[in-house]
Amino acid sequence: MARAVLSLGSNLGDRMAALQGAVDLLSAGEGVTPVTVSPVYETAPVGGPDQGAFLNAVLVVDTVGAPKELLELARSAERAFERVREVRWGPRTLDVDVITFGDTTDDDPELTLPHPRAHLRAFVLRPWLDTDPGAVLPGRAPVAALLAGVEEADTGGEQELTLREDLELTLPEEDARVG
Repeated sequence: MARAVLSLGSNLGDRMAALQGAVDLLSAGEGVTPVTVSPVYETAPVGGPDQGAFLNAVLVVDTVGAPKELLELARSAERAFERVREVRWGPRTLDVDVITFGDTTDDDPELTLPHPRAHLRAFVLRPWLDTDPGAVLPGRAPVAALLAGVEEADTGGEQELTLREDLELTLPEEDARVG
């Protein structure tokens, strides 16, 4: 069994419904057990064309499957919310990224682990730190130190996050996940 961290984001349509739908679909995956979900943050887009703000969160799961099986589950959740990949870093109904898969490191271009830009993204690091204050990004550093470095380097406020205390994602009831 491996513990995996998934980053969730949405900036088109009903953003909160997309995030909750992703939590539900990913939690229902074969061999997947949800562990915790972070608070929801509103963030400005990083890179890409001019677009609206994102809602972001992190879902932590335990899984008995392989990394690419989790990637396919993430892609199926994106398809369920009609994710379109027309413009790199463009607006999207749902974005699910596999950030870590246990301590696995892999340079596979289809699924690089850990995620190659996770250490640079406050919208990944802050919610992840909320779920696990002792988290470590494999091959890098503790998440708390990485977040401090990102915040220090962000002199223009491009990666500012706003905690959305009015929004809350919930994990499915255990009974609802069983057969």
